Amino acid sequence: MQTIRIKRPVKRPSADDTERARPGPGRDLSPLLAGAATAVGGFGALLALVDSGSPLRGPLTLFFLLAAPATAIGAALRGLEPFGRTLAAVAGAIVLNMLVAQGMLAVHRWSVRGGIIAVTVISLFLLLSCVTVKPTKT
Repeated sequence: MQTIRIKRPVKRPSADDTERARPGPGRDLSPLLAGAATAVGGFGALLALVDSGSPLRGPLTLFFLLAAPATAIGAALRGLEPFGRTLAAVAGAIVLNMLVAQGMLAVHRWSVRGGIIAVTVISLFLLLSCVTVKPTKT
């Protein structure tokens, strides 16, 4: 069976594109948002690990438990379009959290700290495997 390759039309640069490409304030906020998300997630994990009584503990820990695996899975799915990549990464993060919780409950070792550590370690291994392994050409 053969694969049909679809050629996309080549977009020619216009005056609007050169305006968007110029650096300046507010042009590219993705590194800033990624840094802020990392800080918020790390703070949420820290609050949960030290068993803080802060009212921010719940929402920030939930953010960490969704963002850490989603980032790792999203890094592995480099070839997908942004919407599909985001959707698959969030779904994978939810599945990973459910599998960790179910596995810990099955062996009667459930704890908040253990769950956060397990999700962190699995996410770290996924992210490191994406960074260290070179993609093969087919």
